[in-house]
Amino acid sequence: MIKLINLLKRNPRLSFEEFKNYYETKHRLIGIEHVPQALYYARRYLRPQSNNPFEGYEATSDFDVITELWFADRAAYEESIAHISLSEVMALVVEDEEKVCDRDKGRFFLIEDERVDGRATK
Repeated sequence: MIKLINLLKRNPRLSFEEFKNYYETKHRLIGIEHVPQALYYARRYLRPQSNNPFEGYEATSDFDVITELWFADRAAYEESIAHISLSEVMALVVEDEEKVCDRDKGRFFLIEDERVDGRATK
């Protein structure tokens, strides 16, 4: 299994709630439409916590959401990347990301998942 992990920071003009609402009601739908090869698409919204909750301050974070796209294999991942790289699709993605994200702060990671599902290997 191949996983694409994105660490994203919201556009500074948006509150966290505005960011989350836009991502869930609009931006997420672009991913669903243009990455049908993904077996799983999760968004994990980060809520910074202070190191000492009794002091009452809110810590900041470099990222506001972790997204995960899972693919059965590298061929499915590469097919998705090829489609998103088409100029008209990329233009759509970039235009929408600029509304919701600070594109300069995003980070991408490819994870090659070798899983045993809780059983020891021999």
